[in-house]
Amino acid sequence: MLQGSIVALITPFHNGAVDEKGFQDFVDWQIGQGTHGLVPCGTTGESPTLSHAEHKRVVELCVEAAKKRVPVVAGTGSNSTEEAIDFTRHAKKAGADAALVVCPYYNRPTQEGLYQHFKAIHDAAELPIIIYNIPIRTAVDMSVATMARLAQLPNIVGVKDATNDLGRPLRTRQVIGADFCMLSGEDVTALAFNAQGGVGCISVTANVAPRACADMQEAWLKGDTGRAMKINDRLAALHDALFVETSPAPVKYAVSLLGKATPEVRRPLVAATPDAQGKLQQAMRAAGLLN
Repeated sequence: MLQGSIVALITPFHNGAVDEKGFQDFVDWQIGQGTHGLVPCGTTGESPTLSHAEHKRVVELCVEAAKKRVPVVAGTGSNSTEEAIDFTRHAKKAGADAALVVCPYYNRPTQEGLYQHFKAIHDAAELPIIIYNIPIRTAVDMSVATMARLAQLPNIVGVKDATNDLGRPLRTRQVIGADFCMLSGEDVTALAFNAQGGVGCISVTANVAPRACADMQEAWLKGDTGRAMKINDRLAALHDALFVETSPAPVKYAVSLLGKATPEVRRPLVAATPDAQGKLQQAMRAAGLLN
């Protein structure tokens, strides 16, 4: 089962192109800092503006750099079922350990449409699938009942829950059971999510503070709630600052301050404003990441 701090990786750019070496160096740094898993080509990786060739290449680069040291959960979602099948089949071929599949965005399918979308991907690609439920971006919320129905399929193994509803993991666990892997998609409530049955977080903050995020999750899993809460308190301002403007512009700026990537994002996103930059610098100092 996936657990702990799993980073939703940025995709570094240099002069508009994917920085392949920079990306693999970043993956290696993440693993060295204690990160427990990697998610290439999620929302934080700017998957909507990657070409299909770039998307597949980034997954391949991640698998290659990880060298089986930690699991790779490839983002393979799309609002086109056939496109999601293609990405998921590719992830399997590339050597990914699982796929993170977002609920179809913009189309606004019914609950039956959601079920049929995920079932089609499940049936077409022999790879464990994590459902990514993030209504604020997709305009559709998968119900617990639909998730329970999907969980009966052998390769639907868990959820990245970004609903920010802390009652949701409890209700999900009661209906589906403890074997269903529940991961938070919200850094600021990740510990509270664990208290309701979660086992970790697919984290944006881990791009900037991988060691702290890993230590926090490990402390929780070991039952040292006091230490986990202390680390979370130190990271609280950073959790918020990374979303002061549309992600991943803030996180890319923060990573650039660490010298790990450029702050480049692709349009329609734009670079973090001076006001956001100031808030990020302040939050990073509070977290002990900048002198």
